[in-house]
Amino acid sequence: MRIHRTGLVLTVGAALAVQAASTRLPEVKAQSLLATEDAVRVGTRDGSEGKGEDTPTYRSGAADRESVAITVYNQNFGLVREVRDIPLTRGLLDLEFGDVASSIQTETVHIRSLTGGQPLKVLEQNYQYDLLNPQKLLEKYVGRTVTVYRWNSESERDEPVQAEVLSVNGGPILRIGDEITFNYPGRFAFPELPENLIAKPTLVWMLDSGSDRQRLEVSYLTHNLNWKADYVMVIDENDALGDLTGWVTLTNQSGATYDNALLKLVAGDVQRVGDRRDYNGLAVPEAALEERERQFAEEAFFEYHLYTLGRPTTLRNNEQKQVTLLEASRFDVDKHLIFYGAAYYYRGQYGHVVSNQKVGVFLDFENSEDNNLGMPLPAGVVRVYKEDSSGAQQFIGEDRIDHTPRDEKVRIKMGDAFDVVGDRRQMDWSALGSCVSESSWEVHLRNHKDEDVEVEVVEPIGGEWRILSSTHTWKKLDAHTFNFNVKIPARGEEKINYRVRVRWC
Repeated sequence: MRIHRTGLVLTVGAALAVQAASTRLPEVKAQSLLATEDAVRVGTRDGSEGKGEDTPTYRSGAADRESVAITVYNQNFGLVREVRDIPLTRGLLDLEFGDVASSIQTETVHIRSLTGGQPLKVLEQNYQYDLLNPQKLLEKYVGRTVTVYRWNSESERDEPVQAEVLSVNGGPILRIGDEITFNYPGRFAFPELPENLIAKPTLVWMLDSGSDRQRLEVSYLTHNLNWKADYVMVIDENDALGDLTGWVTLTNQSGATYDNALLKLVAGDVQRVGDRRDYNGLAVPEAALEERERQFAEEAFFEYHLYTLGRPTTLRNNEQKQVTLLEASRFDVDKHLIFYGAAYYYRGQYGHVVSNQKVGVFLDFENSEDNNLGMPLPAGVVRVYKEDSSGAQQFIGEDRIDHTPRDEKVRIKMGDAFDVVGDRRQMDWSALGSCVSESSWEVHLRNHKDEDVEVEVVEPIGGEWRILSSTHTWKKLDAHTFNFNVKIPARGEEKINYRVRVRWC
């Protein structure tokens, strides 16, 4: 069966919209064309070197898929693996492999025959992406004659005019009779569809098949498949217990639809080389699993984590899909108030360094099984809610977390405290040399709440340093940081005074 082509009609206007057009014959599922060899042959082409004069061309589309599996990475790319059962002929042939992603990386295509004992050789691969649109169609007809239909209001019908297309830069320029004109109103009709224009991107392979039927496994990488994790966390009235729900948001802009696909997600930072183009579930604690079916199964995979959805799902092109990733409840949460300093304070002479400085509010929790968690958490945004006195949940802050393995601590910044503030003053400063100083400091913390609070004062400091005296117990956190943990009574205040010597060269 050869491909037949009919006339094409195109309206000329600002958008050059297609009024009527015929493309290649609709794709027919290969399995319905098994009666004869000629039934599955959709076209021929002239022979080339090493090929016969009548080489058959076959077409395969999404209808031939036996299965499809998608692995999506959270770096805006994915791996597509599909199996198709395609009737062919023995020997040399061309196979048009359609319904692939328009964002495909053709250099990553891998083809494997699953038909046992029947060899298959891929001699050549072409990627056709010269897509059919009004502008392309006109460009292909430069130097050729088309028919332009112009509406005659007196006869109330379209009247055909033969025109030669001279150029399409900035709009069609036509030769009609002895005149050259542009902005000619009407609709264009084309006698046929040019051979090298296609409706959608297609892989074309020259194959040498040892069987009249092949089960092909084809895999490739594509851009514009992405996923991200988002978390909803709810804390109790005492800010001591939390519930966590994780969501996966999948975005498919790859240019293809994948029906009933096996979905896997990879969380981690996968190394990729030389591609800088800009292209526009988890294990749940056993106690929780008794009451619901797990959506995603998690497993360690190389140095990453792999999440497999336990059911097929459909990823449509230009679609965003959300699936529950994980759920955990009643895990311990610690709220911290932290008052930060700065390293440069110790190298200069100041007076009142800062007044009414904000005190940061943070929520910490251990990602451990003992804390009803213990799940590898993909990077994402955690949004936190809390019930008010009426029982309505209110949003209290959000923060982004990195990939977090089990048994690690998670810290989320909520914002700044309203009723707890602090001042910082340099009470004394003296230079003991060109790069040595000694200074004394006062940190004044005030609590305007009706309850006691504890504030951690974190002091970054550089160079060689030594605390000479202090009114409060301090702790060295690392070579460049020390802190104080200070309890402040309700509607009270507390002052920390200390003296430090610093050498920075």
